[in-house]
Amino acid sequence: MDRIYKQLLLGSLMMLALQANAQTDSTKKLKDVTVRKRRSPYTMLDPIKKELVSNRDLLKAACCNLSESFETTPSVDVAFTDAISGYKQVQMLGLAGPYTMITRENIPDTRGLAAITGLTFTPGTWIEGMQLSKGTGSVVNGYESVAGQINVEWKKPFEDKDEKLLLNLYQSSQGRTEGNIVYRNKFSDKLSTNLFVHGKTQWLKLDGNGDGFLDQPLDKQFVAANRWFWFGPNGWEVQGGVKGVFVENAGGQWDYKEGDVQGLGKPWGYTMSTQRAEAWAKIGKMFPNKPATSVGLQLSGLYHDQNAVYGTTNYLATQRSFYANLIYQSIIGNTNHVIKAGASSLIDNYDETLRAVNYTRNEVVPGIFAEYAYTMSSKFNLVAAIRGDYHNLYGAFATPRLHVRYAPFARTVFRASVGRAQRTANIFAENMGYMASGRSFYVRSAATGSKPYGLDPEIAWNTGVNLTQKFTLDYRDGALSVDYYYTQFQNQVVVDIENPHAVNFYNLVGQSFANSLQAQFDYELIHNLDMRLAYRWYDVKTTYGGTLKERPLIAAHRAFANLAYETRNHWKFDYTVQWIGSKRIPSVHEHHSTVIAPESYSPSFFQMNAQISKTWNENLEVYLGGENLTNYMMHDPIIGADNPYAPGFDASMVWGPIMGANFYAGFRLKLR
Repeated sequence: MDRIYKQLLLGSLMMLALQANAQTDSTKKLKDVTVRKRRSPYTMLDPIKKELVSNRDLLKAACCNLSESFETTPSVDVAFTDAISGYKQVQMLGLAGPYTMITRENIPDTRGLAAITGLTFTPGTWIEGMQLSKGTGSVVNGYESVAGQINVEWKKPFEDKDEKLLLNLYQSSQGRTEGNIVYRNKFSDKLSTNLFVHGKTQWLKLDGNGDGFLDQPLDKQFVAANRWFWFGPNGWEVQGGVKGVFVENAGGQWDYKEGDVQGLGKPWGYTMSTQRAEAWAKIGKMFPNKPATSVGLQLSGLYHDQNAVYGTTNYLATQRSFYANLIYQSIIGNTNHVIKAGASSLIDNYDETLRAVNYTRNEVVPGIFAEYAYTMSSKFNLVAAIRGDYHNLYGAFATPRLHVRYAPFARTVFRASVGRAQRTANIFAENMGYMASGRSFYVRSAATGSKPYGLDPEIAWNTGVNLTQKFTLDYRDGALSVDYYYTQFQNQVVVDIENPHAVNFYNLVGQSFANSLQAQFDYELIHNLDMRLAYRWYDVKTTYGGTLKERPLIAAHRAFANLAYETRNHWKFDYTVQWIGSKRIPSVHEHHSTVIAPESYSPSFFQMNAQISKTWNENLEVYLGGENLTNYMMHDPIIGADNPYAPGFDASMVWGPIMGANFYAGFRLKLR
């Protein structure tokens, strides 16, 4: 009905314009008439609830890379891993980033050694949009998703609506310079290609809190990718691509120079170099004589090498991985019964050395899966799925999942989900932030076999319910979404930092769970003024040494508000304010003015971001913005900063912003 109404309205406007034109000057040209409808961030028909993060949402902030792309997305938290490296990790459902599966167009992307650092390898300018789902997702994508999935879509070369060349330049007041090039060439309707190039440098040394340490490391980063699409005859489709990453970071104390010998009496330094190469392919076949039937093969391989130095701690690691996924889809009788089935294989080879102790392992996981989607009517549908995998180190295991959708009314949707997930914890790569301290690392395991680090796999069950209600008020659209998820770990690799001298890794003995409740309200207050309000509550606890405690450094409460306004002449104004509640801080050393008693809590605080942009002829956009406009920051983020080689040194207890207000400017130039 909406489409018919728009067509009638457009036809009426054109007829009126033609009549007026005929009465005056027959040589006058008609102005374009554009009918626009805002896209809702929520899907309504899919049994799996998905939040859509569009390119429009990404442009509300600087969005320099994937770790900085969630400033207007309340479902995802972003926090610094430590006060030295500058890396950030995402959090969903109160669980750290590695519990969220991050895929690039449904191929596993940021995992393994890149679970933390890999978020910086995808520049925001390359992203067309994202789909965000909470809880366990589809078994087609694997068995590892505990908290949810973030699927990133890159810009496509065959879409004629997109520019042929995009140039982007960004400069911040804190000495960060970035440049991006996105080029597309459509040779024909069958063949097209993308070229992506990204360069970044952090060239300004900053020490805003005067502790003698750089607030962020100096760095150089270069990322490039090229991919091709081919649409062949008889329903064949082929995609292939390559990507390369080169990163060099250097930070620590102000006087440290890369390559200096470190030790007592010497400047404490941090360096990290990363080289990464990826290649992937997708091969698909549609069967014209068999409705809704297709087969697809996904392939990817990567090589990742990194060398990190935190003071006297050296961490060297290499990963080689191969992934293959064969998917068959068809219907049973009609489109009310859809089946997906297939087989996958995941091979990971890791070689890690931490403080001269070597850890190597090979993981080989073949598996099969089946997924059945049933649609009874527009009001009810479900997805029931199971996969079975055999892990060469852990043995066989099953992954059942169920998603149900019920829509009693046209704009009201209830959903429920339950599922199992399993993953291998990469305990060092996922906790590199603790290397920026004087802590010792201990793996507490009685296992004598070949299990990774001698520890069991992480196994969790996730259950969730949610309500999405769309509405129209005063001719303007809005939506209300409320969801609750409960994650219970059957086993977890506990990262115990309760002892200020050590990081202990061990298998869970006792309970570990996460409760997550979120409410989000979206509404167009007046024409072209969008408002987004959200509140989120977490209750996340784990058993540490026989005592059930709150997970450290996780805010139980968070409130969020975003306003976005666009004028008719293409000025855009975006404003975001967040309130972050207090976080539990485990026992740490007492040091001079930084005295934190055991089981203390950080203060709550506000953060504000704003951006103004102007677009001319849809080809040139200039933007100016500011982050952390309240200038709120931790004044002593590093404990024991004046004696970094002592046991009390710790730069990992980060609960808030490390740097003050940051202002930036840039432009996006589109050539069509």
